[in-house]
Amino acid sequence: MTRKALLLSAALGLCLAAQARAQDTAAPPESPQEQPPLLPADLQDRGTALPPPLATASSEDANEIQFNADQIDYDYEAEIVTATGDVRLYRNSQRLRADRVVWNRNTGQVVAEGNIVLVSPEGDAAYGDRIELTDSLKDGMVENMLVVLDAGGRIAARRGVRNGGIITVENAAYTPCSVTDSANCPKEPSWKITADRVVYNPEVHRIRYTGARISIFGIASIPLPVFSHPIGGQSDDGFLTPDIRYSRTNGVQFALPYFFSLAPNRDLTITPRVYSSVLPMMQAEYRELNALGSFRVNAYGTYSRRSDDLTVPITPATSKNDFRGYLDMVGRYQLDPNWTASASLRLTSDRTFLRRYDISRDDRLRNNIRIERIDPDSYFSINAWVIQTLRVGERQGLQPFALPELDYRRRMNDGVIGGRFEFQVNTLAISRSDGQDSQRAFASARWDLRRLTAWGQELTLTAYGRGDVYNTSDSLLTTVASYRGKDGIGFRGIGAVAFDVKWPLVGEMFGGTQRISPRVQVVAAPRIENLAVPNEDARAVDLEDSNLFALNRFPGYDRFEDSTRFTFGIDYSLYLPGFTLDANVGQSYRLSSNATIFPDGTGLTDRLSDIVGRTVVRFRDFVSVTHRYRIDKDTFGIRRNELDAAIGSRATYVQLGYLRLNRNIGPALEDLQDREEARVGARVQISKFWAVSGSVLVDLTDRQEDITSQSDGFEPVRHRLGVSYEDDCLRLGLTWKRDYETTGDARRGNSYILSLAFKNLGR
Repeated sequence: MTRKALLLSAALGLCLAAQARAQDTAAPPESPQEQPPLLPADLQDRGTALPPPLATASSEDANEIQFNADQIDYDYEAEIVTATGDVRLYRNSQRLRADRVVWNRNTGQVVAEGNIVLVSPEGDAAYGDRIELTDSLKDGMVENMLVVLDAGGRIAARRGVRNGGIITVENAAYTPCSVTDSANCPKEPSWKITADRVVYNPEVHRIRYTGARISIFGIASIPLPVFSHPIGGQSDDGFLTPDIRYSRTNGVQFALPYFFSLAPNRDLTITPRVYSSVLPMMQAEYRELNALGSFRVNAYGTYSRRSDDLTVPITPATSKNDFRGYLDMVGRYQLDPNWTASASLRLTSDRTFLRRYDISRDDRLRNNIRIERIDPDSYFSINAWVIQTLRVGERQGLQPFALPELDYRRRMNDGVIGGRFEFQVNTLAISRSDGQDSQRAFASARWDLRRLTAWGQELTLTAYGRGDVYNTSDSLLTTVASYRGKDGIGFRGIGAVAFDVKWPLVGEMFGGTQRISPRVQVVAAPRIENLAVPNEDARAVDLEDSNLFALNRFPGYDRFEDSTRFTFGIDYSLYLPGFTLDANVGQSYRLSSNATIFPDGTGLTDRLSDIVGRTVVRFRDFVSVTHRYRIDKDTFGIRRNELDAAIGSRATYVQLGYLRLNRNIGPALEDLQDREEARVGARVQISKFWAVSGSVLVDLTDRQEDITSQSDGFEPVRHRLGVSYEDDCLRLGLTWKRDYETTGDARRGNSYILSLAFKNLGR
């Protein structure tokens, strides 16, 4: 019979034997010592197309085999059926394709030969030269076998047995990596596991090895006598990739995480960290994702020598052995489409723990708990903050904690002339254990009306009003007089009116489009008693391009700019194919000659302000340069000079950063100290998979800029240099880091990190 679909049970009156009887006919594999070694070509695809389900696969009897074949022969006396010529069999989601299939009805044995591919219901494909199966097509023995897993990866062996869906092979190799190069020629995979025995259970999505070794690039070999891992993105218990480091402070570090898969949405990782120079440390990380949201808890704990006085070296006489640790927790829950609850908690036992163990470089830890409600026209939040300082010389008792802040905002159209109202109510309570306490509440209303004229001018009229009430105590504990306010309850009223005009002029230029937008703004506000209330959230003030046209150029709410001022500037944009240029520059003039509350050096002290601007240049995806500046109106000296540049592609690039704040402000105003620093980072893709990267941060501040600075004008802070390899299944890297600062037991020195990650090896 040629190219004709048949039902074996209907055409020949055959009924399949029971699966249990058929399993006994499977022949045992030969000894692995008799097999030749596996080569990279053994892991390649065999080039045989997967057999599709038959169009006639609609029988109600799950035990019937349906097939196509070029020719069928039936030996009635021996009860043997032989199908040849592109044979395709289908039974109960099991699919088989071969050049020749022989079925013995008496024994239930099915032998397939030539260009064989067998596909399981899970999607795993087994290739081989000769397969002995039961008549269920599920169990049997395969010679010269390759199993391509639907979840990723492949197993090769000279012989293998499939029993009850479980595949057992001897003298085998497994890899999830590519085994061919760009020319489709065989190549050694980045890593593979060879083993005396491999067992794959598709029901639990796990592969188990006996006598295994991991080979990297066919050279390095790591023994793993007993080893297993999940496949297909599944999570299961087991060890993760180790972490190996060396630092001058802690010596050699070895960490071996163990992962507990508690549920599909919950897991726990326990990481013991062993050091050659200090006592071990334990780390635990718990993660959970549920119907409302997710959260993560990460905790560290150890017992080592610490000192509260960071100005002296660590010695037995100046320090003590004590518990040291760190807690990091973050979570967010979406309670309904409008309400959310979130928290971010970070606490550490002392000021140098995070830096000593290379966990974080943060010098302040902010803890926040928040409840929010957001809809298209309103916003409501309840916030609480606690700050822990890690800076040398700062008193923890002066750090504020806010318990709590309530903020409600509502916007609506005025319904008369097309303007828009925005109402806000805000309360805040700030306390300190050793400093000033204050409470604040205000209610405000803002009205904006925006119109476009027939000539294209954009006109915006704004009216703003606010009423404040403050309560202050222990104000004399604040050393900066302008931050104190007055003890007791105080009231303040704020009002302002602004008129803003922009006129975009668009035309062709250099084969592209340019836009020139002159802008003028007038803001009028009566005199405000700013110094009568404390300043908690408006200290870091500086004239920038981002706040040049703001209604209030102070950050926060505790200070509001009064008097009448004119602000003028111009925006310029040029758009060419593959090239864009955006720039703005501006200045303001204050009518009043009264003394201002802006500190000297911020660019806003005199009636005529400094000149500020920003320039952004982009060329395709290869070059991006942003320059921000502030120029002294009298001397034309640069008071702020900030440059950020990125040049290159995603694989090879250079990142440059430079910042200089030259404001000449005294050391009393900590938030406005002068700084100068340079940052350089680069990555070079030296080949398809190899890359070299590095970065350095240099403190250029000297005593003329900041009398409290310990830098000599060129002091490296830290640098990093590394080489890495990454392909589709392996990530390998070696990094050298150096810290140039010593703080307590976090000493300056070198650190070396060796990272090795096997991709597609489960979690």
